[in-house]
Amino acid sequence: MNKHIYILLFFLAGGLNTYAQLQRSTILHSTDGKGDILLFPRGVQQSSGNISYMLARDSGNTYAFIPLIKDANYHTDKIIIPKKPFLQVHGNIMYDLYYQSGVDTPYQQKDVYQHTLQTYLDITVKDQYPFRIGFSTTRGNSSMFRNITGLNLQYTNRDFKGMLLDKIQRYEAGRIGKLDELKQYRLQMDMKALEISKLRGWMSSPAQLQKLVEERERKLYKIDKDSLHQPNFDSLSLLKKVDLNALLHGKIPDKKLPSDSSHFEELYAAKGRQLDSLQKEWDKMDLQYRQQQKKYGNGKDELESAVMNSRNNKELADKLHAMGLPDTVLPKGYKTLLAIKSFGIGRTMVNYSELTAKDISIQGIQVEYNPSYYVAVASGVIDYRFRNYIVNSDRPKQYLNLFRVGMGMKEGNNLIFTYYTGKKQLYNLNTTDSAHSPDYRMMGMALEGRWELTKNIYVTGEVAKSSLPYYRPESKLSSLFHFNDRSNEAYAVKAFSFIPLTGTKINAVYKVMGESFQSFSMYTTGSAQTAWSVRVDQPFFKQQLTIAASIRQNDYTSQYQQAEYKSNTIFKSIQATLRIKKWPVLSVGYFPSSQLTKLSDNSYTENLFYTLVGSLTHFYKYAGITMNTTLSYTQFYNRQTDSNFVYFNTKNILLDQVMFLGRWSIQGTVSAALNSEYDLYGADGNAQYRFNSWLDAGAGLKYSKQTVYNIQQIGYTGNMRINIPHLGQIELMADKGFIPGAEKRLISNNTGRVTYTKIF
Repeated sequence: MNKHIYILLFFLAGGLNTYAQLQRSTILHSTDGKGDILLFPRGVQQSSGNISYMLARDSGNTYAFIPLIKDANYHTDKIIIPKKPFLQVHGNIMYDLYYQSGVDTPYQQKDVYQHTLQTYLDITVKDQYPFRIGFSTTRGNSSMFRNITGLNLQYTNRDFKGMLLDKIQRYEAGRIGKLDELKQYRLQMDMKALEISKLRGWMSSPAQLQKLVEERERKLYKIDKDSLHQPNFDSLSLLKKVDLNALLHGKIPDKKLPSDSSHFEELYAAKGRQLDSLQKEWDKMDLQYRQQQKKYGNGKDELESAVMNSRNNKELADKLHAMGLPDTVLPKGYKTLLAIKSFGIGRTMVNYSELTAKDISIQGIQVEYNPSYYVAVASGVIDYRFRNYIVNSDRPKQYLNLFRVGMGMKEGNNLIFTYYTGKKQLYNLNTTDSAHSPDYRMMGMALEGRWELTKNIYVTGEVAKSSLPYYRPESKLSSLFHFNDRSNEAYAVKAFSFIPLTGTKINAVYKVMGESFQSFSMYTTGSAQTAWSVRVDQPFFKQQLTIAASIRQNDYTSQYQQAEYKSNTIFKSIQATLRIKKWPVLSVGYFPSSQLTKLSDNSYTENLFYTLVGSLTHFYKYAGITMNTTLSYTQFYNRQTDSNFVYFNTKNILLDQVMFLGRWSIQGTVSAALNSEYDLYGADGNAQYRFNSWLDAGAGLKYSKQTVYNIQQIGYTGNMRINIPHLGQIELMADKGFIPGAEKRLISNNTGRVTYTKIF
């Protein structure tokens, strides 16, 4: 009885315009099975949940329960977003001075200095757009090695994808907080849905429908039993008009509803309007919830998989767009940035196809753009070609202009047309000099297509035609369009296959080049060439053993080849690597090597021979001491007459042992070089000590013994590393050793190095 009195006072206190003011809490029993309802001086709380209700009444005597979520933050302070700097710069700078008292074979030079200065800057604009600036210069006093300087500004979508991965990591941390807020929002939606369900249940209950029928019958027959005069009106009659159970469960309409049975139809209609209003509110909340869930519901693994496993930039852009990520992760124009495969100004590499331009370094500009169609432009001066940056010799000015256009994605099915022109020294360094400078201009065109037969198999085909070389009588550039002449044509086919069941990878290339064909991918030899190669990579025993084998014919192009060179030599190579957990890593390889020899001031030759290499490496702990052991074996299969190589047909064995004892690192090495004329043995010992985080130093001794001539020599080595805060790191190295020299005797070989590095 006391409970009902409290409730009566709670609703009929006329002087209250905001909250009910009870003096103590009261417990009522709820009807929904979710725990008792506690009435407090300023509201109601569900004892089994995290929801409190505040009862409010406006001046129009409209009552409402307002749900309050526990621990929810209803404060609306202005959120201050940290301002991102316009530019963020990270990178490094390095200077290196390297000294050699005597250069090893095949060159004979003394007191050679080389200075190298390089820096790389990773720059991000507005925390959205990454690009890189690189500068490198090498200078020295050697007549053999070239002085090279390069400056490059470059953007690649690979760097942009890396930035996206980094943002996904940061976005994941913020996403967790948003998901917690989303759970609270979902709880409010569930409360709203429960309210709708109860109201819909009331309207569809048989009792209410019966009342509605009776009301309409009374109106039909003009019967109104509640129209009689009721003189002795008291507060109990008012109480009848208030649905206490509905109040306690938050089901009081925003507008005071008539409860007199004579107006039940009006009450029922008002309830229907309330239901429509609540349903619209819930639909709006549901739409917002789904939008937020789509925005923050994508997991970290799903986001990273989209970036890492998409086959091309278009597929990636479509996936990211479907995820509805915020602008903090996806910047404006991200589809365009993904479509720009590369953009470079300064020293940049051009590597397009087998028959046009491959492994060419230019000083100029290079752009590759591939949204759904394909466009590429490259233009610049050629200062050296792949494998042609060692020998320091004069060469005529060369340049390249290239334009490519096509349809399709570069990593998928495509068809690309290429036009190239420029000036290039087509022939090797061994051609005879002439007072007359030939016309080295050339141009050509090619059509390349790529077809994906399956997800793991694709084939690339290319046909090309060029202008004729300068020594042909009809060597004008217009000879490009003489289609009756097949000597200036070339054809290439490439194929790749991956077999998921066995993990097998197969690469194959086949090329046919006419004797007059010219391009920036090869040096013209003046003879028709046919080249092919096949490579197979096969893992065994759950990736523990991997074997890579290849075979190729005439696929070794070099600027040091003699004019009118043609080769039918078949080169074989094989490499096997065995990795078993907690066991040493074993690697064995057999492949061709090359030796460059200077014949005269302007003439060089390059000889090939096979090399067998094997190594065994193990990183382990023994008696609580961390150790690393390396055993290697190398054998050259050549003759002294091949290249005057002092290590001809030599077997080299080396054993290296390193122990890590706290701040100490102790290293010992023994080696042997065995050939038919003499044996050379060596033993080195080195100790390194780390004084603190910014200083460590080491020193060691070197012993060399040559048999037959019975020569013994002792050398030394020393090094130091100093890390100066805010300035950088300085490394010093000095070494005195011995190498085979003239008359097969050991000669002194002193080397020194000073390196400065700063990372910022």
